[in-house]
Amino acid sequence: MASPLPVRTVLLALVAGLLTLGGPVAGAGAGAGAGGGGGGGGRADAAAAGTTHQRGVDVRRTRGLFVDNKMPAAQQGPAYAAIAKKPQALWFSNEYYPTKKVQAVAREYVRRAALARKTPMLVVYSIPDRDCGQYSSGGLPGARAYKTWIAQLAKGIKGSKSMVILEPDAIPFYGHSECANSTGRLSLLRYATRTLARAGAWVYLDAGHSGWTPYDGRALLLKKAGIGYARGFSTNVSNFRRTGSEQAYAALLLRQLRKLNVRSVKYVIDTSRNGAADPVAGDVINPTWARLGARPRLVFKGALDGTLWVKHPGESDGPVNGGPSSGQWCDFLADRLQGDPESGSC
Repeated sequence: MASPLPVRTVLLALVAGLLTLGGPVAGAGAGAGAGGGGGGGGRADAAAAGTTHQRGVDVRRTRGLFVDNKMPAAQQGPAYAAIAKKPQALWFSNEYYPTKKVQAVAREYVRRAALARKTPMLVVYSIPDRDCGQYSSGGLPGARAYKTWIAQLAKGIKGSKSMVILEPDAIPFYGHSECANSTGRLSLLRYATRTLARAGAWVYLDAGHSGWTPYDGRALLLKKAGIGYARGFSTNVSNFRRTGSEQAYAALLLRQLRKLNVRSVKYVIDTSRNGAADPVAGDVINPTWARLGARPRLVFKGALDGTLWVKHPGESDGPVNGGPSSGQWCDFLADRLQGDPESGSC
């Protein structure tokens, strides 16, 4: 299945006429294969990267998540306050934040979060051959461009104590028949993980979701992609799997990672749209049955760091089930998620 294209969502009027902040949206495919490749990984310098134990209490453990009043739902009026008042992640793609702009955009975003004394959440979504030709196809043109862009983003968030979801779908799509240009992807993810972690971020490599099978080799891919430098992994980004299913999936990955000598790994779950009792397999583009899920919050319970709203509820996954182009806000999509009568407009 497809992942929606990251199209502009929330915009921040930056100083000096910079690009406004947008919220590209990723989707998660319903099924894909997992392959091998890449280099080895460990947690040797995770502490130096600021991703594990530090002296004192990390502020991310005591501060709440940043509620950005420039997110798309906040611009739509009181009807969508239930969405607007929840903290949501800001998506970074090269299409909206090119290399010359991304550092300043990121710096301004984390600055506002710091003023609010809250933890900023970012999603990195620019890997070459992103989404393998589906709804979110795009990304940077090659390895050198990607590394340069990541380095600039890292400068922008340096010292911000942020949380970063890294490249939704990139690992689950690895080796997929429609993703022929994924050679070198694991090394790029490893570079990004290490670079962003050294900037002080808690990095969560995206691991797809419980319904994206087969995933027997996914733990090895996470290791080769540099999870040893990361805080952990994310699941269910832009998808609709129930939280219990995702916790079971995460527990499996944790066991497999321990067998690979990768320990102390944490995870987060995207619960933005997983509130429906019975998800319909394969129906992942603006499904009419989807509902808002559990509110975003950090819990630090065992390996679970928290439930996040990574996907922005109310933004389209693509031109299916009445929705517009991916990433565009649509009133009736938000109405559906809230269980309200559809307004009939986008």
